[in-house]
Amino acid sequence: MIIKSFPLLTIIFLFITSFTMPLFKKDVISKRLSFITLSISSVISLISVIYIKFNGEIYYRVGHWDAPWGIELHVGIIEGIIGLVFTSVATLAIWYSMFSLERSMKERIGFYYLLINILIGSLLGIVYTNDLFNAFVFIEVSTIAACGIVVIKNKKENIKAALKYLILSILGSGLVLMGIAFIYSITGNLNMTFIHNELIKIHGQYQSTVLITLVLFTIGLGVKSAMFPLHTWLPDAHSNSPASASAILSGLVLKAYVFLLIKILFRVFGLEIISQYPLLDLILILGSAGMIMGSVLAILQRNIKRVIAYSSVAQMGYIFYGIGLGNELGLAMAIYHIIGHALTKSTLFLSVGSIIEQTGNHKLTDLRGVGKEMPVTLSIFTIGAFSMVGIPILPGFISKWYFALASIEAGKLLYLGVILASSLLNALYYFPIVINSFFGEENLKGRVYMSKNKPLKELVPVLVLTLLVFLIGIFNKGIIDAIRLDLF
Repeated sequence: MIIKSFPLLTIIFLFITSFTMPLFKKDVISKRLSFITLSISSVISLISVIYIKFNGEIYYRVGHWDAPWGIELHVGIIEGIIGLVFTSVATLAIWYSMFSLERSMKERIGFYYLLINILIGSLLGIVYTNDLFNAFVFIEVSTIAACGIVVIKNKKENIKAALKYLILSILGSGLVLMGIAFIYSITGNLNMTFIHNELIKIHGQYQSTVLITLVLFTIGLGVKSAMFPLHTWLPDAHSNSPASASAILSGLVLKAYVFLLIKILFRVFGLEIISQYPLLDLILILGSAGMIMGSVLAILQRNIKRVIAYSSVAQMGYIFYGIGLGNELGLAMAIYHIIGHALTKSTLFLSVGSIIEQTGNHKLTDLRGVGKEMPVTLSIFTIGAFSMVGIPILPGFISKWYFALASIEAGKLLYLGVILASSLLNALYYFPIVINSFFGEENLKGRVYMSKNKPLKELVPVLVLTLLVFLIGIFNKGIIDAIRLDLF
């Protein structure tokens, strides 16, 4: 059935259309082509999810050779949902950029959309592939595309941020490649399913090699997914990019790498093997540290985009926290948080991008009273901020509630204090922004009501994202149950 080939067709479709963009001299054609291809990819991803729900997971052979010799894609309900989230968020971010990109950069517009298509295609490849070396190829493609997006504005700070990102990404990629070499040397396979079957038989003979491999994968992908304290590239890269690029970099790129780490730990090795080593305890500690320190660093910032960038470090900490708990509920909530944070953080970056475009201000002190001038945009930002803090109904609250239950289930009662402290720290840097923007006579003095609001047509993609944030929170039980049924 042709639907089984949809995951591969989506990747190929995005790659092929990206390389046709240079054929068109007008940037507007590249814009529309990117938006149309990503919209079609979203529809295809939705059809794939529906098919998988009723017919089961997809194993798709790429080429003429069956696994383990040939490349194989594996798309279960988890991969399907993440693919749908990725394509949907990218579509909405590109929709937003069609009205705003020229305000932050005057040239290389067409090249920007080429890079976006390549980036989303490679991220989907990372999510869908069941082959380790194929995953590495997609990692490298996504890294180059992401660095290109960071440096696209061709300013001093962008070049510096891109170089830092590139250097650390090369380090992370090198460690991942070494991990693949080690695992191949003892199993003779690159297919994830076949590696796991072989490791179950022989891991007792190669305990040191298995441990080294686990560490290589964890550090390598930890660098790429901003695990604390390997996050140092993130604030510069995300805060200096165009708003639509920041939404994609923070909302999607980080999530693809951490999802690959989840697949490697729990599908390639399996809980039976990794539980024999202290790795999960280390990930739990680093995740907890990220939850706290990411928020502390966000509190110290004075640039609103850097506040949100450091907030991503804290939120990635939650994902690593769930992985480190090592139980089914913790892992399910790590994946749920990938989905919820992808939508919420994209909403935050796009709403902040709108504020910066309309006011020209990046500093928190200059944004006081902007809620009177841009009430709709600030309301959207507030919903995203409330989710990050953990206000009920929103996905951030759902994640924190279930992370707490997973901690109790795992017997990690002391870590409940980390979740509580992180939530309080989140409130310390999000609530003052909201309060100073909406309230206070001194802050509102001289401000003209709705004087800087963006036209509704430009706010529609951000409003759709906000609606999706609510829906992910409201229908959390169905999503979490689907994730738990499909866990490795």
